[in-house]
Amino acid sequence: MKGYYGQYGGRFVSETLIRALDELEDAFKAFKKNKEAIKDLNYYLKNYAGRPTPLYFASHLSRHLGVTVFLKREDLLHSGAHKINNTLGQIVLARFMGKNRIIAETGAGQHGVATATAAALFGMNCKIYMGEIDAKRQKHNLLRMKLLGAEVEVVKKGSKTLKSAINEALRDWVKNVKTTHYLIGSVVGPYPFPEIVTYFQSVISKEAKRQIKNFIGRLPDAVIACVGGGSNAMGIFNNFVKHREVKLVGVEAGGKGLKEGLHSATLTKGRAGILHGCLSYLLQNSDCQVADVHSIAAGLDYPGVGPMHSFFKDTDRVEYGVCFDNEALEAFRLLSRLEGIIPALESSHALGWLVKNADRFKNQTVIINLSGRGDKDLGIIEDLEEIDV
Repeated sequence: MKGYYGQYGGRFVSETLIRALDELEDAFKAFKKNKEAIKDLNYYLKNYAGRPTPLYFASHLSRHLGVTVFLKREDLLHSGAHKINNTLGQIVLARFMGKNRIIAETGAGQHGVATATAAALFGMNCKIYMGEIDAKRQKHNLLRMKLLGAEVEVVKKGSKTLKSAINEALRDWVKNVKTTHYLIGSVVGPYPFPEIVTYFQSVISKEAKRQIKNFIGRLPDAVIACVGGGSNAMGIFNNFVKHREVKLVGVEAGGKGLKEGLHSATLTKGRAGILHGCLSYLLQNSDCQVADVHSIAAGLDYPGVGPMHSFFKDTDRVEYGVCFDNEALEAFRLLSRLEGIIPALESSHALGWLVKNADRFKNQTVIINLSGRGDKDLGIIEDLEEIDV
């Protein structure tokens, strides 16, 4: 069924948006076939964003773990994270559709910064919604968005995190759909957004597949990525999914523990439900309401997940595990000191999961998607008194 991945996905939105989603789907299909539009996008990915990103052999970490570890360095992209792949893609798509206003939501701020960056590049009006809690813990990214010319609305109701920001962005889109493109930052939302974001992020695995073959002459034994909404994971998984010999691992935020309200491990502890326009795994309380969530990483602090991940879980194509706050922090410090690379707290969850499961991958080759850089998180680390700044 169109727009579904197994039983997951679909369009659970108001009637007002159905026409806009149909228009977006048709435009996306035409965009992919338009050689000039794709050439335009590839130019900016290479010359502005900085693709291809390196696949780096982490020799010190490999020796420490007894596992051959390669890092896909999305943290080296302009604006500091994989998010720029999708924002450049969707803004070129929005121009293709004749839209002149962009709205977006952000949690960790990386998607907001990437959206503001691409909007500035193309001279588009841009408004970004950010929860009050996220705005406080990612204040430097908030400042970056404003410097780039975006209007930032801090959402002070609801959970005051990414979930509330998405709610407000959807309300804006309903009111301004004729002139506005909603630039969703992850593989969530009503169809065709999961398909669009996956398409623009799949460049990560396209490059990684070629690069690892150049290094070792074959595909890796495993690919690991953190999962909040799931865009960086879908990006690095996409071109490996058909190769069943490659183990795929998605790592969720175990937070402070797996009791309700203390984590964001949607695929581990959730059940099917509807959030932000699609059916997917969802963290719910005993009254079937969306549960409170927590993660030390703002980008993972979300009660839902992209519908493709739910399908992969049910079909056992991807193993989903958890990494707790303290384990992510240990991995954050470990990579910083061993390799001179400060990872985002989101990416540190993938690293932390590998550290505690290293025995399963002894003498194997693993790729970890380093989705973003960690300088945005130094305020969080300082507040935790993890380092003396």
